Amino acid sequence: MFNKNTYITRRKILKQKVGSGIILLAGNVQSSMNYKDNWYAFRQDSSFLYFSGLDIPDLMLIIDIDNDVDILFGNDATIDDIVWQGVLPTVSELASNAGILQSKSLNALSGYLKNKKNQPVHFLPPYRPEHYDQLSDLLQLSPREVDAGVSVSLIKAIVSLRSIKSEAEISEIEKAVNTSNQMQLAAMSFARAGQTEAEIAGQLQSIAIAGGGNLSFPIILTTRGETLHIHYTNNIIERGKMVLCDCGAETAMHYPGDLTRTFPVDKSFTQIQRDVYEIVLNAQQSAAEALEPGELFLNVHLLACEKLVDGLKELGLMKGDSKEAVANNAHTLFFQCGLGHMMGLDIHDMENLGEQYVGYSDTLKKSKEFGLKSLRLGRSLEPGFVLTVEPGLYFIPALMDLWKSDKRNASFINYDKLGHFRNFGGIRIEEDFVITVNGARLLGDPIAKTVKDVEALRM
Repeated sequence: MFNKNTYITRRKILKQKVGSGIILLAGNVQSSMNYKDNWYAFRQDSSFLYFSGLDIPDLMLIIDIDNDVDILFGNDATIDDIVWQGVLPTVSELASNAGILQSKSLNALSGYLKNKKNQPVHFLPPYRPEHYDQLSDLLQLSPREVDAGVSVSLIKAIVSLRSIKSEAEISEIEKAVNTSNQMQLAAMSFARAGQTEAEIAGQLQSIAIAGGGNLSFPIILTTRGETLHIHYTNNIIERGKMVLCDCGAETAMHYPGDLTRTFPVDKSFTQIQRDVYEIVLNAQQSAAEALEPGELFLNVHLLACEKLVDGLKELGLMKGDSKEAVANNAHTLFFQCGLGHMMGLDIHDMENLGEQYVGYSDTLKKSKEFGLKSLRLGRSLEPGFVLTVEPGLYFIPALMDLWKSDKRNASFINYDKLGHFRNFGGIRIEEDFVITVNGARLLGDPIAKTVKDVEALRM
């Protein structure tokens, strides 16, 4: 964890932003896989982690704004806990590490809240069933009332704090990105026809673990790159295909990296693979160069879309004015998702708090249109934002058939040319950036991205 003064300062600013009442932050608990004592790897709630630094299950944090008191609730380890897990710090020691002056047992939390019933309790949207159970028991609310009682003022306050990364946070993220770089370089170097996707993915996870943390999300590694979030399988990779690898490592402090490369199974791309790759690369580089404070990420997304259309027109797959094609969403036959997302303690940062609050604003609303509805970030960029830039082209046969049968956007799409791409797959290129006062900076050391450099690793 960072120095305890970091967490003291964060909580102090949070109190000022929320103004009054009690903030209740629930830590995560252990979650069982197939029987009680066989747990999934523990992952702390990111907002709890942000304001306490405590990466241990079964803790609750009260921030009493009106009385300027922070209290950590939890239970000290029993002898049985110590037998199975070793000596663990006491709740009082944990509190001290986070700069919290008071600690109490978990059993005391319900009584504490009952004695404060005249103060509003601010809590975040639950995303696990146990969160609903905890909030229902503590606040005497039904699950529906829990959803209705979520504090928008708390959400906005936390988003305003967590969106701007400190230098210490950026340093942690860069550690994760560089470990993610090693994973990508390994995949591009040793993947060969005849291996399974799972065999390659297993090697990559070992790099993440050796880096001191683990995966920041389940590895996406596939020759079916047209499927946006498909995970690795036991499918054997075959000659003539491309491998799309989207992976990231997470540091011990849970800050992540998120990178994508697409490379040929063979030693080099085919001509058509190279042509499509160059289109995506041009869109990715153009978008990265457009990043700067004050710029709407929505506009950067639309710029990348226009660059994709420009390239697809050269291939003969699209036609007409590029801006007009994008305005009519014609490009979404080939690019169905958003250009990128915020990144921090969550790989899609603060997504559980609501995309409208995190990626948009009171004046800029999230679109409901196909394609744009998947753009997680649209708002004006600010120094300290960390985000991904990841355009792609995805040739999805079912979507092609649907659009062709409807003659959708026929003035922009040459449907008679699509047959050659039914088995093409997809290409994505992704990197991570921090917004600076003058523009943006690539996080981590640059790794192979051009056709020439990628092919050099395939030799």
